[in-house]
Amino acid sequence: MDAVVIGGGAAGLSAAVALSRFRRHVVAVDAGQPRNAPAEGVHNYLSRDGMPPAELLAAGRRELAGYGGQVVEGTVVAARRADEGFAVELADGRALRARRLLVATGVVDGLPDVPGMRERWGRDVLHCPYCHGWEARDRAIVVYGTNPMAAHAAQMWRQLSDDVTLVLEPGTRLRPEQAEELAARGVEVTDGPITELLTEGDRLTGARLADGRVLPCTALAVGTRLEARADFLSGLGLEPVEHRMGDAVMGTRVEADATGATPVPGVFVAGNAADPFGQVIGSAAAGLTAAGALNASLIAEEVERAVAEHRARSEEPFSARIEAEVSERVVGARRHGL
Repeated sequence: MDAVVIGGGAAGLSAAVALSRFRRHVVAVDAGQPRNAPAEGVHNYLSRDGMPPAELLAAGRRELAGYGGQVVEGTVVAARRADEGFAVELADGRALRARRLLVATGVVDGLPDVPGMRERWGRDVLHCPYCHGWEARDRAIVVYGTNPMAAHAAQMWRQLSDDVTLVLEPGTRLRPEQAEELAARGVEVTDGPITELLTEGDRLTGARLADGRVLPCTALAVGTRLEARADFLSGLGLEPVEHRMGDAVMGTRVEADATGATPVPGVFVAGNAADPFGQVIGSAAAGLTAAGALNASLIAEEVERAVAEHRARSEEPFSARIEAEVSERVVGARRHGL
């Protein structure tokens, strides 16, 4: 097999389709746990705005099948070197071998431990104003500041609504100039933590603070810690590195260059696993870029092998070149009639 693509989201399917179109034998392994599954629709994806995430992935799978690619349902738990390529082990004991690996497993959102938050995630508990901001416009929004980017997040949501309150998780602090900037734009700031989310009829209505106060809201924005799904790469010596915004550690990512090539030759990465803040359309583009780099590495390997074989054939004992050289050396000018 030419390549195993680990992950069947936008990045993984985009990469698998591109490789299949290049007549590569490709299998995409998908655990069926897309990060954006709870969301109603994909946004900022030109010509696909509002499309349910499941529909986008189903369309991608159909395209892949049309080019001869295959999706295997499963979870990769380990990867290692094997012969001249790689072997990946699935949770059910199956194993796949390929010359190259492309990792597109995305990230896991680490949410604060607040009752009800996980259940409402992706619906009215939100993380990205670009993904969900338009849908939350003009609503009462509570921003739960859980990291040093809290003030920045509040200012972004303030662009979408006049009714924004920033709740600071214990340990999160604002610089004096940040507090002034928020006050200037009418953003109320209060100390947390949030201890409970209140709902009515499956709709968010408020956030209860530790001191008993309830902040009315119909949307809650929260900064999550973004952890790359990459533990299975440890057998290759590839460990996630910290992902930073300035001095703030926002999570982890798999290190790679602009083409998706990792420090481990033959292993590539695309999508949120490498760029935790990337949007769906960007992840799809990154999948195409990484697929191109992977394919180029295969072509280079195949050219090198072909040249070596060509030279070996040229050096066979009874080749025309060898026969002419022997004739010249043995008989020289006396070779008339030969």
